[in-house]
Amino acid sequence: MFDSLRERLESVFKGLRGKGKLTEEDISAAMRDVRRALLEGDVNFRVVKDLVERMRERAVGRQVLESITPAQQVIAIVYEEMAALMGSGRRSLTFSSKPPTRYILVGLQGSGKTTTCVKIAKKVSDRHKPLVVACDLRRPAAVEQLRILADQAGVGFFGPSDGEGDVIRLAGKAMEYAAQRLYDVLLFDTAGRLDIDELLMGELASLGEALSPTETLLVVDAMTGQEAVSVAIAFNERVPLSGIVLTKLDGDSRGGAALSIGAATGIPVKLAGVGERIQDLEQFDPQRMAQRILGMGDVQGLVERIQEAVDDREIEKIAASVKKKKMTLEDMLLQVRQVRKMGPLDKVLEMIPGAGKIKGLENAQLDPRRLAHVEAVILSMTREERQNPHIIKGSRRRRIAQGSGCSVQTVNQVLKQYEQMNLMMKRFAQGKGTRFPKGFPPIPM
Repeated sequence: MFDSLRERLESVFKGLRGKGKLTEEDISAAMRDVRRALLEGDVNFRVVKDLVERMRERAVGRQVLESITPAQQVIAIVYEEMAALMGSGRRSLTFSSKPPTRYILVGLQGSGKTTTCVKIAKKVSDRHKPLVVACDLRRPAAVEQLRILADQAGVGFFGPSDGEGDVIRLAGKAMEYAAQRLYDVLLFDTAGRLDIDELLMGELASLGEALSPTETLLVVDAMTGQEAVSVAIAFNERVPLSGIVLTKLDGDSRGGAALSIGAATGIPVKLAGVGERIQDLEQFDPQRMAQRILGMGDVQGLVERIQEAVDDREIEKIAASVKKKKMTLEDMLLQVRQVRKMGPLDKVLEMIPGAGKIKGLENAQLDPRRLAHVEAVILSMTREERQNPHIIKGSRRRRIAQGSGCSVQTVNQVLKQYEQMNLMMKRFAQGKGTRFPKGFPPIPM
């Protein structure tokens, strides 16, 4: 997401950096380009008008025009205003002081409500005992989908009995079931529609009155753009919302929903879905989101992903190899597995400031299947071959290729990249710098 918007803004900033001094005309021209970029990014036009006006007023101040680095000052202003537009900081989910905490998830059909319900349950399961409740009685597949996802995530599930058609009664049964089994967080997955209608709103309003929820969260597909703002306003008029969850932020949408919805509705965005996996749910952070949009990376997000993926015992094994200045293919296998745990490589690289400008990375083909191929190739080797790759000659390479389902060429490529990893390690150990060898990155992509 945000690729097109990021490129347009970077082009604007590049033009500013080329000027030693900025005039009011320079800033006005830059703000016109920023305005055009935001509108093309599907940001609500009223939001764009107010945002750009605030930026322009700050940018034409004496502090900027007389600064030694005016371009950097303007970029800082754009960043600060974008972050402020999306919220005043990270907003956490509220938990009831008297359990159980009750979350009602609402939204249109296809917004990702059912998946998000399980994602939130999984996210809070480290400190709480969550139960997801299937309240979508109009779409039978929704109940089974929630049951399957809950089982995969290892969280509690409660669904309707055969012939159950009363949502309020079902919710009451779920509360009794939770009390008997000490579930302290209940998440109600409600019915959705293709469009907002009176029947849907009436059902949600009745459910809200019966449950007195701790939070009512609207799940919105970020790929719907400005339409997400209209949906949020319509829901909030009938079912008071406490927060928004944006889904599919990893998609190809232009980013307008993420930038517009909070400012246009006054409802805070609390969570963001950034992938299809159960764990791909993040707390929405306006500052980090602004950094991503402006190509500044997201170091904090990268650190969090690394911490989730890293196994301390595996790190100790790799560290021991580093001390010996020689890695084995088993060490390479550990690294591949840790990288795969971090999620799609292109999303990981987006978090690294300036990664797109690093020589050797700018045109890297980040096909996630390549990592799976690397793992398959190494797993098809014997323990002796992993420890001593130099013994892998023609016949062994053909056997490994057949066992892994890959070509001999892929086997050769993995072995070549392994050699380059060892070469890089030796260069680091000898203090010869960090210049990447030909063929970087070390894991074939």
